[in-house]
Amino acid sequence: MSGALQYREAVARAEAAKQSLISSAQAARARVTPARLKQDATTKVVDVAMDGMAYAAATARQRPAMVGAAGAAILLFLVRRPLAALFGRLYVGHTDTNPDHSETENG
Repeated sequence: MSGALQYREAVARAEAAKQSLISSAQAARARVTPARLKQDATTKVVDVAMDGMAYAAATARQRPAMVGAAGAAILLFLVRRPLAALFGRLYVGHTDTNPDHSETENG
C-alpha cells in the first residue's frame, strides 16, 4: 500500500468520525433544549402519577374497608372546625335553661 492511499483512507476515516461527532453534538443539543426538557419532565410526572393512581385503585379494590376508613378520617380532619362550631352551638343551646336571659348583664 502506498503512502498516498493510506493518507486518503485516513482522511476518509477522519471525515466519517467528524460527521459522526457533529451529528452526535446536534442530537445532544436537541435533547437539552428547554422545550424538550419541559416535555420530558411533564411526561415523567404524568407517568408517575398514572402509576400511582393505578396502584391506589388496585389497593382500593383489595381493601375497600381500609380505604373507606382512611377517607372518613381525612374528611373528618378537613371539617373539624365547622363540626366543632356546630356542636358548640348545639351544646350551648341545649344547656341554656333560661333562654329569656342574655349572657351579658345589661340585657
